[in-house]
Amino acid sequence: MPLNIVLIEPEIPNNTGNIGRLALASGAHLHLVKPFGFEITDSRLKRAGLDYWPHVNITTYENVATFFEQHQDKNMAFLSSHGTNDYWDIPFKDNLFLIFGKESVGLSKEILETHKDQLYKIPLFSEHVRSLNLGNAVGIVVYEGIKALR
Repeated sequence: MPLNIVLIEPEIPNNTGNIGRLALASGAHLHLVKPFGFEITDSRLKRAGLDYWPHVNITTYENVATFFEQHQDKNMAFLSSHGTNDYWDIPFKDNLFLIFGKESVGLSKEILETHKDQLYKIPLFSEHVRSLNLGNAVGIVVYEGIKALR
């Protein structure tokens, strides 16, 4: 897999379903970190992922600590509106983990502080917008990564 998409504590099933479809289309591995704001069997998740959901390469983790314990030696980029670097400056490599936070608050303060040198943002050009939809943000970054890796 060229890229890994990581959703930490996703809250909206439709977003996760759409991101699952994106993961399949892009050849990415989807990592879902609990707790979720929905049941994995939620019909909205499956509707958003359509009939693709069974084919998505997915790994789930019981919590953030478990995820980081299993992948502590991996290359990671963390996406947040608090980032100081732009997403196009991410040093894309095969198997890079792209880490996204939950829809309501993003990544935790602990993660932001611990990984501040690996923190990237998608620039926004209007003061009336705080952030992008999670599915849109993942799509932007994943396809930038594909472009960089080709």
